[in-house]
Amino acid sequence: MTSFGIATAQMQVGYEDIQRVWHEADTIAEIEHAWLFDHLLPIGGDPDGPVLEGWTLLAALAAQTHRLRLGLLVTSNRFRPPAMLAKIATTVDVVSGGRLAFGIGVGSRPGHPLALREYAAHGLPFRETAYAVGSLAEACTVIKRLWTEPEPFDFNGTYVQLTGAFGNPKPASSPPFLIAGRSSAVLRIAAEHADIWNIPGGDPADCASRSALLDRYCTELGRDPATLVRSIHLAVDYAHPDRTRQAIGEAIDAGFGHVVLGLPLPYPAGVARWAADELIGPFSS
Repeated sequence: MTSFGIATAQMQVGYEDIQRVWHEADTIAEIEHAWLFDHLLPIGGDPDGPVLEGWTLLAALAAQTHRLRLGLLVTSNRFRPPAMLAKIATTVDVVSGGRLAFGIGVGSRPGHPLALREYAAHGLPFRETAYAVGSLAEACTVIKRLWTEPEPFDFNGTYVQLTGAFGNPKPASSPPFLIAGRSSAVLRIAAEHADIWNIPGGDPADCASRSALLDRYCTELGRDPATLVRSIHLAVDYAHPDRTRQAIGEAIDAGFGHVVLGLPLPYPAGVARWAADELIGPFSS
């Protein structure tokens, strides 16, 4: 069965509007998960417009919802040290009663100037791609250890060094790891660490070829590719829902069993119910 969720990128929008959509979605069984993004400045629209920080907002929404699995699609590994991120994510999972899906990725693409500027604006280094990919692999290892190991430990990696690292409390659940990206390097990390792999839409043939490459990497690691859920983010077109339904159908046919519907602004009244009826309903029978 395909699971469906919504994404509400929290830029150029007020808290009350996102709150309204998530409250509504939480009452609709067809919508199983909901997602925010992880940017500190807008990557679209007014470059000086508002953006709410992702994990802080997720904690607030976790406390106000009861059913939805929730997460960031996806956390930038460039923004926060992994041990700190593990603590933040644990807190959200505890607040939500074990509903966190832990999404993580390398971070902003070098060719996206609106995304790049948020690093200098917040005093954050922007490392080259090889560094970012290597540090993502180590971050996944460290976070999982902090969530599971019963005693403090040291970690002396190439990118991450920890002394006396310890996570207490542990998450309320075992949050599934969702790793997003389309590069071969990230797919190798997903094959080792992810429960869910997400690709941000695009050409259906390319998505299918990336999924096939992920199958290969899983096999090389001795992992059954069927144990790694395939996820895709699809932009919703309010004016032409038939186009979105076509994209959903193509994704399902390509083996993507986890579909995230990106809701554009402004959010119409009853948008979650509309998405369930117009976009998800035809595929839930």
